[in-house]
Amino acid sequence: MSGAYGRVLVVDDNKVIRQLIRVNLELEGFEVVTAADGVECLDLVHEFRPDVITLDVVMPRLDGIQTALRLRADPRTGHLPVAVVSACTPHEVDSGVAAGVDAFLAKPFEPSDLVSMVRRLAERRGTEPLDGRRGAGTAGSATG
Repeated sequence: MSGAYGRVLVVDDNKVIRQLIRVNLELEGFEVVTAADGVECLDLVHEFRPDVITLDVVMPRLDGIQTALRLRADPRTGHLPVAVVSACTPHEVDSGVAAGVDAFLAKPFEPSDLVSMVRRLAERRGTEPLDGRRGAGTAGSATG
């Protein structure tokens, strides 16, 4: 694991949100790379080899749910912890659970909730297998 706590691939089409997440995670010792959509995520994931991936849901070209499904379908990335950082509507949560998402964080979020969720996922990656189907943990509101 590079960085004090690991590597995170942050995927969001909003540049301000990407930077907000990046700064908060870097301040806590994570190494962060960002992508603007799911297509860019899938291009970067094998090169960067993250310990955790955060995905927005509504993005151009390839949305977060479809990105999560493709990550889960690839044997090289199927084990990676994936968190949705989005509005977390009931539809997004249901679709995310079906796609194998491990955790959810509703926007707007507290930076401390973001950091604790990502840290928990990064630590868990080294200790238990992730199949994405055990049930999703939550951080923050699931209705927001």
